[in-house]
Amino acid sequence: MATDLTLQWDNQAADELAREFRFVITDMICRSGSGHIGGALSLVDIIITLYYRVMRVKPDEPRWLDRDRLVLSKGHAGPVLYTALAYRGFFPMQWLTTLNQDGTRLPSHVDQIQTPGIDITAGSLGQGLSCACGIALAGKLNKKDYRTFCIIGDGESDEGQIWEAALFAGHRKLDNLVAITDYNKMQIDGTTEEIINLEPLAEKWRAFNWEVFEMNGHDWDDIHATISKAIAVKGKPSMIIAHTVKGKGNAAVENTVGSHNIKVGDKSAYAKYMDALGYTCTLPYED
Repeated sequence: MATDLTLQWDNQAADELAREFRFVITDMICRSGSGHIGGALSLVDIIITLYYRVMRVKPDEPRWLDRDRLVLSKGHAGPVLYTALAYRGFFPMQWLTTLNQDGTRLPSHVDQIQTPGIDITAGSLGQGLSCACGIALAGKLNKKDYRTFCIIGDGESDEGQIWEAALFAGHRKLDNLVAITDYNKMQIDGTTEEIINLEPLAEKWRAFNWEVFEMNGHDWDDIHATISKAIAVKGKPSMIIAHTVKGKGNAAVENTVGSHNIKVGDKSAYAKYMDALGYTCTLPYED
C-alpha cells in the first residue's frame, strides 16, 4: 500500500487494501483446508476501518493498558482479524500461512493466549458481549478512557447470553462500549429470518436501553460516520447494526448460506475459490 491509512485515510487506497484482505483471507482458508469464509469476508471493511481509522492501538505493545479493545465475539471470523493484525505489525505476515495448522499461533477461533493483539478468546458463541461488558466496566472503575468494541454475529444473537449482557450494559450505562452486529442475515443452517427472526432488531436493542444506529457495512464513509456517532454517545452503550453481505467479494460464496464454513480438499477447489475473486494480488508472505 502506497498510502499509510493510519496517517492519511483515502477511500480508494482502502478499496485496494480491502481487495487484498479478501484475497489473503481466501488464500489462508484454502491453504488450511477449511474455514469460516463467509463471516470473515463480510467484516473486512469494518475491521479495516477500526484498525486503520478508529482504534487506539500499539502493535509493538499489544497489551498496552490504554489501548482500545476489540472483542470478536463471533470468534470463527478470526481470519479477518488475523489479517488486520498482521498488516498492522502485531506479528509476522508468515504466520498467516499457518491458520489452524498444528503448532499455529492462529487457531480457527481467536485465542488471546496464542495471538498478539487478541483481547479475548472466543468461539463459544454468545459469551463475547459479556466479556466486553466486563472490560468496559473495568475501564470505568479504573477511570481509563479506552473504548471497548464488540462484534457479534446475527446468528449468535439467538443466544440468550447476548441479551443478558445487553440488559447489564444498559443498566450500567456503559457508554464506553460500542457493539456491532454483523447483520449479513445468514447463519450456519439458513437465513436468520428462517431460523429465528431477529426483527425488529433495532427496537429490541433500544428496549434494552442502548443507543442504536444502522449502517452499510461496506461503505467507508458510512462506517466511519456511524462509528464516530456511536463513540460520541453519553449515558448508554451503543449498538451498530451493520448491514453486510456474507462472503462479500468472492463470487463462489457471496450471499450463500454454504459460505459459513467451506471445505477445500484439493487444488481444483483451491483454484475455484481463488478464481472467484476475479483478481489477483501479491501475497504478503510469499516472495
